[in-house]
Amino acid sequence: MSLFQELKRRNVIRVGLLYLVAAWLLLQLTDVLSSLLPVGESAGPLVILLLALGFFPVLIFAWVYEMTPDGLKRESSIDRSQSVTPDTGRKVNTLIIVLLALAIIGMIADRLIPESSPVTEVATADPITAPLAIDAQSIAVLPFADLSRDQDQQYFTDGLSEELLNLLVRVDDLHVASRTSSFAYRGSTLSIPAISKELNVAHVLEGSVRKDGDRIRITAQLIEAGTDRHLWSENFDREFVDIFAIQDEIANAIVRALTGELGMDGEKAVSVEVATENLDAYEMYLTARELFIRRDQLPESIRLFRKAVALDPNFARAWAGLAAVEAIIYDYVFDDGIDHFPLAKEAAETAMSLNPDLSLTLAVLGSLASDWEFDLLGAAEYFDAAIEKDPKVASTWLWRGMDLASVGYLDEAKASFQKCLDIDPGYQNCRQHLAKVYLYQGDLVTANRLHDESLEHLFYANSMMFVSTYVRSGHRNLALLIADDGLGSAGAPVIEWIRAIENPDGDNSAGFARLKDWESRTATGVTLAKEPSLLLSFRAYDEITIEPVLARNVFWHPDGNEFRTTPQFKAMIREMGIYEYWQARGFPPHCKPIGDDDFECGRP
Repeated sequence: MSLFQELKRRNVIRVGLLYLVAAWLLLQLTDVLSSLLPVGESAGPLVILLLALGFFPVLIFAWVYEMTPDGLKRESSIDRSQSVTPDTGRKVNTLIIVLLALAIIGMIADRLIPESSPVTEVATADPITAPLAIDAQSIAVLPFADLSRDQDQQYFTDGLSEELLNLLVRVDDLHVASRTSSFAYRGSTLSIPAISKELNVAHVLEGSVRKDGDRIRITAQLIEAGTDRHLWSENFDREFVDIFAIQDEIANAIVRALTGELGMDGEKAVSVEVATENLDAYEMYLTARELFIRRDQLPESIRLFRKAVALDPNFARAWAGLAAVEAIIYDYVFDDGIDHFPLAKEAAETAMSLNPDLSLTLAVLGSLASDWEFDLLGAAEYFDAAIEKDPKVASTWLWRGMDLASVGYLDEAKASFQKCLDIDPGYQNCRQHLAKVYLYQGDLVTANRLHDESLEHLFYANSMMFVSTYVRSGHRNLALLIADDGLGSAGAPVIEWIRAIENPDGDNSAGFARLKDWESRTATGVTLAKEPSLLLSFRAYDEITIEPVLARNVFWHPDGNEFRTTPQFKAMIREMGIYEYWQARGFPPHCKPIGDDDFECGRP
């Protein structure tokens, strides 16, 4: 008898086939269970290894032993005339058929039962954090490297990079990643494909600037991110006087390169506005704008903007930039003895007279109308006009959202902040204001998540609103750190605030007295009126004033239920023009009119 025939007689082949079928079913079961149970990714490979190691021992076992009515016996000790291997073989065949049937049914079910629809997943995903598909007609402008001899042109280089970004934004069919998002990769060691994946763009523009006296050399290259392939690259050696012409050349070369790759409208040329004939003024403007965007050294930003407009009084963009810094400096620099609002108004009106189409100027006028003149209806008109001029300016959507939130239009405010983040996902100020609105509406899970995301970027502008929330959720030390930073880290007894939050029904007057004593002695210029959420915790409602306008941050705060029933609250609503706004445009859902000239508000 041949070896093959003997293997068949002893059912070794059948047992081997049964083992393989059973192993395949076991692997499918492992795959399902590993997704349901807390096991690591090594579970599947481990099962495969064990099954592979067991295959040959099973075959040897089937060769050596035989299953008899009296149990398992060695095949060599059994009289072949008494062997029952044919019956055993038929049983093994039946088991193989059953297991194969189960395997086929499983395969058919896997093919016929559809997986979860990707559209459904996107529809139910968090709109704030859901990843977006990469648009083929998209680009990110990374900050150009400063290769100047003294490495002292970073502000100018960044300004030039942003000028190119702003030019590309004008191309209708092109999606351009925001400045904040792109510039976050300054000095990054990530590859271009990795950066493009994080920014959700298909193309990346990078380059360098080398400025030496009146000569400038700009190197730019356009890269197809998925393949890391260079679509276009060029060096520009020019006199600095040609800076606007160079910007025009680079922007249009990029558009031409993308036209060939993506079939974009090749007739759409980018036109560069010559902002000023004075190159010294332009250089100061770029540096001042960088400081404004970073919210860094704002007094220096004002100084440079003023030097720029002194060199060229017709430089409209510099006047608009000056107006923007003067309008927001109060939120970032403690009392410096200067009334910045009239200066902002003067600069904005000058910019408007020189160029009425500048979106930033209209947005600044809207912010001033709201914060300084308490003309919320006028502010809304300015913001609408600014968005009509240029809907891609994230700051306009931010300021508009802040106004909507202050009057209690919380859903509309959320939509405005979300639009700001759609334009610029890295704009942490928009993220924190969006978190604040969720806090007002009682969605603490979303509010804390968004606020935590902004804290990861070390952004704290609106964090004081979250101190009481962090205390109540068990993050006492984080609340202490935020409170200390918000009060200037100048030895303020912030622990008293934390204790007042922890003991809301107790007598916290001694703790508040300690804070007032500190306020009278501190030289930082910080006042408790600038932190109205703190005043809510001590029920010091008479200390909350409309100056500064930060008081409106607590109108809808979850700690302000009692405050909203006080005469102080109603007086502020009237003084800040909010009641007039409601009469013209309607009351928010949590407020209602009473009689001809009164109102009441509850929890949002």
